[in-house]
Amino acid sequence: MPNIKAAEKWVRQSTKRTVANRDRKTRLKTIFKKALTERDPEFSKTVESQFDKAAKSGVIHKNKAARKKSRLAKALAKAAVVPVKAKSAKSTAKAAAAKTATRKAAAKK
Repeated sequence: MPNIKAAEKWVRQSTKRTVANRDRKTRLKTIFKKALTERDPEFSKTVESQFDKAAKSGVIHKNKAARKKSRLAKALAKAAVVPVKAKSAKSTAKAAAAKTATRKAAAKK
């Protein structure tokens, strides 16, 4: 326990800040997971904003905020990618015919 009156106050203040910062970090983790599952671009903007605010106030490091925002954007981009259509039967038949012709030509030699 500190002997100086001001030091006692510093202990009280740091305890309050620790609790508040822990709550903010927990909330950030929760909204990040929610944004990953929902994959809503509008909600992700608010999540990115919250990460920026937390980094600005010193709750988390600025590089951690950047990393989380990047991973969120990457997940959204991955979800937005539309699967490529399967090749049509016509193009598949042409490819098979070309392959067969190549094999026959190689067999003759």
